[in-house]
Amino acid sequence: MGDGEPTAEGADGEGEATAGGDGSTGGVDYAARAADTLGFSRWWQIAAAAGMMAAVSPYQYVWSSISPALSEGLDIALPALGAVFSFYVVFQSLSQFPAGKWRDSRGPGALTFLAAVLAGGGYIGLAYATSLWQLYLLYSLGAVGVGIVYTVAVNTAVKWFPDRTGLTTGVGTMAFAAGSALVVPYVRANATVAAYSDVLRNIGIGILVVTLVGSLLLRDPPTDWLDRDGDDDGDGGADGLAASIRGRNYSTREMLSTWQFWLLYAMFIAMASADLLVIANVVRFAENFGLAALVATLSATLLPVAAGVSRLILGEATDRFSRKRVMAGSFLLAGLFRIGLVAAGEAGNGAVFVAFVLGAMFFSSPLYVFFPSILADYYGSANSSGNYAVLYTAKVGGGVFSGTVAGYLVANLGWNPTFLLGGALALGAGAAVFVLRPPSGSGLESTAPSTAD
Repeated sequence: MGDGEPTAEGADGEGEATAGGDGSTGGVDYAARAADTLGFSRWWQIAAAAGMMAAVSPYQYVWSSISPALSEGLDIALPALGAVFSFYVVFQSLSQFPAGKWRDSRGPGALTFLAAVLAGGGYIGLAYATSLWQLYLLYSLGAVGVGIVYTVAVNTAVKWFPDRTGLTTGVGTMAFAAGSALVVPYVRANATVAAYSDVLRNIGIGILVVTLVGSLLLRDPPTDWLDRDGDDDGDGGADGLAASIRGRNYSTREMLSTWQFWLLYAMFIAMASADLLVIANVVRFAENFGLAALVATLSATLLPVAAGVSRLILGEATDRFSRKRVMAGSFLLAGLFRIGLVAAGEAGNGAVFVAFVLGAMFFSSPLYVFFPSILADYYGSANSSGNYAVLYTAKVGGGVFSGTVAGYLVANLGWNPTFLLGGALALGAGAAVFVLRPPSGSGLESTAPSTAD
């Protein structure tokens, strides 16, 4: 779609209309209204949300760098340690629905304060953990804080930017992926048994401070901020514009009764498994081949950068071209790069290994943009937040695979078959895209041109 046309892209599943650079759509100047309400630019809300997302990102993107030192220092076997990451994904995913409901009714203040305590306190507590059960508990509590921050940040974009939801949700999810790139070099330089406690404590303090500051800055607009003084020129406002490019709006129960949702759910599990497998294990995978320490450090440092940048680039591509074609091509390439990663490691070529890590993440990470977008295309925008929260639970399956299952497979089969399986899952998800079509009766074909087909 062109820049001035309605767009179906949004990181939380919300579909809104794009606007010109002045922040106005359909006669409504959202930027001016937000400034009147806040007393300052609404972009500060996005800056706060993005800062919080970057702060909590070490839970997901630094794990592969710190886990070897934890394993050695606490004498924990690989399968048991892998379960820590699985617990993280479970609690980070499942906490988002209740957190979102709370935020919608009571605002973000107290909720993000709790998130700061949980996420910051979790990492600080890890510095003093002496047993496996303490790792499980602390990482799980921290994961709840991460889940709260994630859903609050994404929906901050939705609430304050009905005209530019795609861009602003992309900024938040990019910060979550790329933010830890600033931390990884520090962790890798100090990820020893003697130093890791100080590293964990310092990161935890950083998470706590940044998230507390964010909790003080974030606020929600009043419910009537888009309906004041008759500024709306009769086009129904942002919600009307969003509805004009969708078919019918499905309730969650109606969505669950369609086969398309369950195919999307299986595809999400497959892609999350492939994506998280690399995130959680890239350092140990590189070390398995005897590659130089610099290769592992570069892989862990640049991985979140590739993941973050790709969400903006490929998210924009789905607005301009066929969403299904971009999605299929991305998933297929993600699978091929994972297979190539094994070959590069076997060849002992560190430069190609790093390049393939970047390619693998560039094409798998946008799953968190593709799925909410196509879900809103198929099932409408009115219930998209709740509907996407249900689909997002599929990440639990990916977390279990990348942690517990991967640990078992590595212990019994080795690293290469495990990573090849991750590549096969991505290839399968890419092939499944070609089976997708809008639900019968959705009315999608009678709306404005969509990138979903």
